[in-house]
Amino acid sequence: MPAFNAARTLEKTYRALPEEFRETVLLGDNRSTDGTDRIAQGLGIRVLRHEANHGYGGNLKRLFREALRGGAQIVVELHPDGQYDPRLVGILVEYLRRGYFDVMQGSRIRSRDEALAGGMPWYRYFGNRILTFFENVWFGLSLGEWHSGMKAFRAQVLEQLPLESYPDSHAFASDILMDCVMMGWRVGEIPVPVRYDSESSSLDVGGLFRYSWSTFLSALKRPPWKKKRFGSGRL
Repeated sequence: MPAFNAARTLEKTYRALPEEFRETVLLGDNRSTDGTDRIAQGLGIRVLRHEANHGYGGNLKRLFREALRGGAQIVVELHPDGQYDPRLVGILVEYLRRGYFDVMQGSRIRSRDEALAGGMPWYRYFGNRILTFFENVWFGLSLGEWHSGMKAFRAQVLEQLPLESYPDSHAFASDILMDCVMMGWRVGEIPVPVRYDSESSSLDVGGLFRYSWSTFLSALKRPPWKKKRFGSGRL
């Protein structure tokens, strides 16, 4: 769980997790000022408190490295702000356990009405659709979205990805998925309900433009003719 000032939603998110996953939760605290770390420790969550705010991507880099050091075979990214339904974590994991995919994600974009009714800001929805359309055409996929904050990875995938080369910003999310595709890992997804409210994290319009530009440049650095065949990354 990459966290920054998630005190109001952390417990609700944690308790919604299937019981079998609660003992292995690792929370990366990006120097929160609202007592997020104390609440997490009170719930029995292991906390990785960073010496500085390393941004969304920087937080995930540290969490992924720590999970791999701990011997995790499957690593799940879940935001503690309640935007993604924790009850669906088991479904993502099961797809990997059964060998169907190497990376799974939850897609919030099943329909426009559903996304907007769930509270997704209109500029986020249309920005997501435009970027996803471009990335699908560029990489030859048909994913519902490329910008999910709910993902599950086989450990072998994370071990081979150049994590340190990715930005510490939110652009980390698109860069890591692009490389999963470029390296031939099998990427799948399931639909997840959209749940935006006042406590959910969200980029503002300016941040969305910066993220979009970064994503576009990252895609250009990964020409589709250099992409490995689907499934070739599997060990």
